[in-house]
Amino acid sequence: MDAKLLDILVCPVCKGNLEYRKEGQELVCPACKLAYPIRDGIPVMLEDEARQLVSEDES
Repeated sequence: MDAKLLDILVCPVCKGNLEYRKEGQELVCPACKLAYPIRDGIPVMLEDEARQLVSEDES
């Protein structure tokens, strides 16, 4: 994931910062507890495409 892109992307719901999780190929918003997928190197920043985090995912 490009560091410049990561600096400008925010959660589309709360506009908060995102965490990049390389192992899951996701961008995570800890505030909203949502994980946005990265498909073919492209972040999918749609609330409908995000998955809700469960407690073990939040670490």
